[in-house]
Amino acid sequence: MENRNNVTVFILLGVYQNKDIEILCFVLFLLCYIAIWMGNLLIIISIMCRLLIDQSMYFFLNYLSLANLCYSSTVMPTLMTDLLEKRKTISYNNCMTQLFILHFLGGIEIFILTGMAYDRYAAICKPLHYVVIMNRQKCNMIIVACCTGFIHSAGLCLLTIFLAFCAYEIDHSFCDVYPLLKLDCTDTYRIGLLVIVNSGLIALVIFVILMVSYLLIFYTIRSTKALSTCNSHLAVLTSLLWSCFFMPVFFIYIRPATTFPEDKVFALFYTTIAPLFNPLIYTLRNMEMKNDLRNVWCQKPFLIGRQIN
Repeated sequence: MENRNNVTVFILLGVYQNKDIEILCFVLFLLCYIAIWMGNLLIIISIMCRLLIDQSMYFFLNYLSLANLCYSSTVMPTLMTDLLEKRKTISYNNCMTQLFILHFLGGIEIFILTGMAYDRYAAICKPLHYVVIMNRQKCNMIIVACCTGFIHSAGLCLLTIFLAFCAYEIDHSFCDVYPLLKLDCTDTYRIGLLVIVNSGLIALVIFVILMVSYLLIFYTIRSTKALSTCNSHLAVLTSLLWSCFFMPVFFIYIRPATTFPEDKVFALFYTTIAPLFNPLIYTLRNMEMKNDLRNVWCQKPFLIGRQIN
């Protein structure tokens, strides 16, 4: 990976500089990371053991849980390690790699959420055609389309690898676009506009699409029973999508190329809190998922299908 300057190592300043607070944050992040892995693995194993992946809703949920695991693992292990280190460093190549993977997996995640919203729209608004609309081939095509997040992340990397850095201290807990632009020696106004288009506006368009799909679902629903089937998705819309993902993304990326101290805190929402919310919402608010989990984990090992006496 070509570097146009002599900066080979960056120093991450992190969220806090107080050692006692950093130890406390390490414990909290460790517990969150363990919960993320346990919750999302529980969903993946349950879906595979019960062969629920043949249903489109669980098909997308399985990939969403996998994306959550990969996405959180891009930042949290290094973040927790740095909390215990006195000097938090990351090489130039590792920084660019982290930037690419973080935005690539983040793009996949929100595209999967869009596919899940379309799936619920087809199930509720077009129930007679649902089997045809959301067949396995269509589901596979949607997952492949989600991988177009590669274009988004590659564009951001191209904007950053040609920067001429005149400093090496990143005022953040991981490598991201705006903290890197702050280290550039030249005027980054035009690059900042490209970042807004590539990240902020894309997130805004996807959020509008999600809102429209759920509004159409609300308009179609006529009975309380039908509404109850969407509880988990409504919870995702109100908590995960807005407060834990899109609101921090809008705050950070829909603005000129400037950084604020609050950015480091808001970034923790979509890298830590959002992946943590997924298993909580889909297991605690989804009665069908809770029943399937109970059927999987209340059976004898290696004897799937036989209940414990």
